[in-house]
Amino acid sequence: MNFSTTLIQWYHQNKRILPWRNTTNPYHIWLSEIILQQTRVAQGLSYYEEFLRLFPTLKDLALADESLVMKTWQGLGYYSRARNLHATAKYVYHTLDGKFPSDYHQLIKLKGIGPYTAAAIASFAFKEPIAVVDGNVFRVLARYFGIYDDISLSKTKKNFQNLGNDLIDVTNPDIFNHAIMDFGATICTPQSPLCDKCPFSSSCFALQKNAVSQLPVKSSKTKIRKRFFHYALIENEDEVYIEKREEQDIWHSLYQFPLVETEEKDTREDIQKKLALQYATTTDQVWLYKDSVVHKLSHQHLYISFWKIKTAAALPYIRIKKSEIHDYAFPVVLWNQIVANF
Repeated sequence: MNFSTTLIQWYHQNKRILPWRNTTNPYHIWLSEIILQQTRVAQGLSYYEEFLRLFPTLKDLALADESLVMKTWQGLGYYSRARNLHATAKYVYHTLDGKFPSDYHQLIKLKGIGPYTAAAIASFAFKEPIAVVDGNVFRVLARYFGIYDDISLSKTKKNFQNLGNDLIDVTNPDIFNHAIMDFGATICTPQSPLCDKCPFSSSCFALQKNAVSQLPVKSSKTKIRKRFFHYALIENEDEVYIEKREEQDIWHSLYQFPLVETEEKDTREDIQKKLALQYATTTDQVWLYKDSVVHKLSHQHLYISFWKIKTAAALPYIRIKKSEIHDYAFPVVLWNQIVANF
């Protein structure tokens, strides 16, 4: 029995029941794939259902206000996904007459759609025999076939794509792709894989050679940047100041409290002075409200503090009623630490 047949048989007996697997609607499939980038299924499911409730068709999403899209996305992180999602919906609706391209090479031209997502939509919605290749697939194929090539290299990624395309069941490419992703997510996991439940245990290179923990090989290390964020909570009775992040940086288009960023972990006194200068007040009107909140992103670690500030100055920020603050999309760390308590 070959690899594809064994894998598909395993899938039919063990598949996860997920709503986006019961449709060939490219809008639903695309939406699920964008949400599940960098997001676990358990977390993404509720967002998928909420997006379809608010935007049941591609037209609804295309015509939606960006602020509502960002608000609905709040908590998922990697907010460029939401901006690209909205931009692509508008492009498909206005330029392509509301119809998704039906092949891989046209799909990959759309904003926010890379090789993996294009392959997923092409195979799930249109049965194009092209393999999905993500972390799960790298892991399964590297272990089973004993591939020690560095998966951080573009040449290796191309080789894995070609291997996946050779293995895929051309009659049921959608089933094959679902199967290999499920297998990597539930059996051939990064840590403590369930080799005793694996249908490939007798033929898996990594298991036979005691190399499971060594594969796949990924040599590149991401350098982590440290940033220090000091947020100003400036309240005036029932009002508070906020601002929208406009620069091309993390959390673009989300809202936050007025911010002073420093490159180093300054002393409390130094931060007080900088905040007092920034907001035209005196240091005795600046006091620490909450400190040492660490928020870890893929390439950055944010060290966040919140400061209460009193000032009589006219400030160039958005002034809203506290009762309205929940209408704005904030980064999840600000929501959890401050906004949810308003």
